[in-house]
Parts: sequence; C-alpha cells; structure tokens
Amino acid sequence: MMSRNTELLSAIQIYFDALYTCDLQLFDRVFHPACSLFDADEGAIVVDPIAAYRRVIAERISPSSRSQPREDEIVLIHWLSDVSATVKVRLRIHENVFIDHLCLVKDKDGWRIVAKIWHLERKTA
Repeated sequence: MMSRNTELLSAIQIYFDALYTCDLQLFDRVFHPACSLFDADEGAIVVDPIAAYRRVIAERISPSSRSQPREDEIVLIHWLSDVSATVKVRLRIHENVFIDHLCLVKDKDGWRIVAKIWHLERKTA
C-alpha cells in the first residue's frame, strides 16, 4: 500500500507534468472540477475558475514542445491531516517562474488540487 507521502508526491508530479506538457488528461486527474485559482499580483484579488485555467493550458504552447529544461521543485509540504495538505512549489513555464501554493485533499479518486494561489516570482532571460 502506498504511503500518504508517496501518493501526495505522485499527485504533485502529475501537476508538474500537466503544466510542462499541457496535457489535459493529466490536468483533469489532478485538479478537482470545483477548484479555483487566485492571485493578487496586480494589486487586486483575481479569481479564475478551473474551466478558464483549463482553456489557458489547452491553448498554451507547452514547455516540453520547446525542449525547455525542467525547473520544478517542491519547496514545502504542510500536512493538515492524513487527507489534506498544502504544498508550496516553484516552477518555470517559458520565461516565467511561479510560486504556487496548492491546497490538496484526498478522496476516493486520490489527491486533488481544490485551490491554487499563485505568484509570478520573476521572469528569466
């Protein structure tokens, strides 16, 4: 039987792979259908429903298609319970380096992202 750590790490890897390849099957496996995304980089809170973010991913040129080197890492995992956790990750999508805080819960379908707060940390050359 997989440990909670292994299962959560697997879900995070699916998240990284989905964004790197823009694979909607992977995207749908890791994001809960009621998930929302939040940011405040422009000084106001912006909320995007998962359907809008899914369209962005569907239309994005994938980093993998440009042979961009992988730059994704888990910065922090905070366990709230055996079935809920928050995870801080850093990843690069083209010239943008993001910090994401992912709220994940586990149900019969496994670990799913139910909320995402993201911040554009920096742009690369």
